[in-house]
Amino acid sequence: MAKVLRPRFLFPFSLFLAWQFDYFFWGKSIGVSFPFFIVLLVIAGLWLAWEAGLKPATAGYWLLIPITVLSLVSVFRAEPLSLLTSWMVVVMLLAVFALSFLGGRWPHYGFADFAAKLITLIPQGLMLLATPGKPARGKKGKKSALSSLAPVARGLLLVLPLLWFLSILLSSADPFFAEWLGGLFFDLEYAPEYILRGLIILGLAICFAAVYLVAFNSSRDQELLGEEKPLVAPLLGFGEALTMLASVLLLLVSFVAIQFRYFFGGLTNIVAGPSGFTFAEYARRGFSELVIVALAALTFFILLSSITRRRKGRQQNWFSGLGIGLFVLVAVTLVSAFGRLLLLEAAYGFTRFRTYPHVFMIWLAILLLAVVILETLGRQRAFAVAALLAVIGFSLTLPLLNVDAFIVRINVERAIQGAQLDHLYLALLSDDALPELVAAYQDAAENRESALADQLATGIACHVALRSEEPGTSWSSWSYSRAAANDLWSTLIDDAEFPARISISLSARGLPSVLVHGQEVACYDLGLDSSQYVP
Repeated sequence: MAKVLRPRFLFPFSLFLAWQFDYFFWGKSIGVSFPFFIVLLVIAGLWLAWEAGLKPATAGYWLLIPITVLSLVSVFRAEPLSLLTSWMVVVMLLAVFALSFLGGRWPHYGFADFAAKLITLIPQGLMLLATPGKPARGKKGKKSALSSLAPVARGLLLVLPLLWFLSILLSSADPFFAEWLGGLFFDLEYAPEYILRGLIILGLAICFAAVYLVAFNSSRDQELLGEEKPLVAPLLGFGEALTMLASVLLLLVSFVAIQFRYFFGGLTNIVAGPSGFTFAEYARRGFSELVIVALAALTFFILLSSITRRRKGRQQNWFSGLGIGLFVLVAVTLVSAFGRLLLLEAAYGFTRFRTYPHVFMIWLAILLLAVVILETLGRQRAFAVAALLAVIGFSLTLPLLNVDAFIVRINVERAIQGAQLDHLYLALLSDDALPELVAAYQDAAENRESALADQLATGIACHVALRSEEPGTSWSSWSYSRAAANDLWSTLIDDAEFPARISISLSARGLPSVLVHGQEVACYDLGLDSSQYVP
């Protein structure tokens, strides 16, 4: 069995990174700590590679661009989905970076490669951890001072449970000993929490070491699934595939024809249709189904392309031509879904769950177009990278759009034009919305639109009163979004003309209320207009 290349400082670095993870994130708000920790992970890996005499592949560095940009989302945005998608995509891209660290073959990965390699990353690294190691840079037989301390560290880890058990008994027997031990180490009252955190740190250290070992040992000469020969032998003949594709096309053609007759023909046709739908009912009906149809059509075409036997020339041209037709019809379907969403927004305004699909459908359409182009060029293996780039694009678009600020801006514009404004819904949005709310309030106050100004002032005060997250006292919790919101509120409460103040008393439900022109306004009557929350 070949020995595993193991840098000398692998375990100390991994343990340090795991401890930093606990320091940054345990019981704290995530802010500047996230990009700082990501930088530590990358720098530690690059330094360990340099110390071991390894040179990363140039292609891998391209992944560091979206990793860096998406890690900064935690600093500049507070909207939940923007944060969640950025964290998930950063973790996924870091894993891909490790998997192709030396070989740089990630642009050649297929769907099977991404799935198999990401799923087996940690198990493969654990197997490498259990394999005998060899020193880096050919320093055979020479033990470092740190390696000589390894038995001591293992012994301490093994005896920790017994030490904890005996410490509890001794502290119960003598309060003076308990006080001395608490001052020297930690309060034994919180011992279970510290043990849990210690186990998490140990587990993370093992995972970090495992990932680094995969990057240093298994990322150079990778065998990609389906590269030399198809992963699954083509099962369908050209005739069968053509029939399947044509059948789906005919179904979509009939649907699109109905859409042009009713939906694209105007609201009058919708209301006067055979089912008697109102435009709001029609808008709600089938939106998610149309998006699922688009996803199913994309998956169907990708699978059909991978299992169909077809010769270059006429057969390939027919297949690609029908694929282009499928893209056009699915694009019309997406336009229909997009239009239905616009009907809801025209009637009830924007919410998060209507804004997300807007962005998603745009990137889904781009992905569909990319798949058809790649099929025409015979680059079916690049479908997976196209999907990865679409995921990155979606994750970047949300923070660039600034979802919550966008919702405030559009809904306030509707209110100026005479539509109803659910200002208490706007209070539920994240701190990203507060600058836009304050700007809208100031414009309304300057234009002497007192009713709108009072609504916006109420929304601002309720937002601050309902904030579920207090600003972190640690520097690692700092974020621009929270800091800007705090500064804006501090400015407003010093403004004598600002009509809203947070009430000290709580409502009957134990929730906060605000004072607007001295009158108490409840902040808990949120979302009474249920139409605001129809997806």
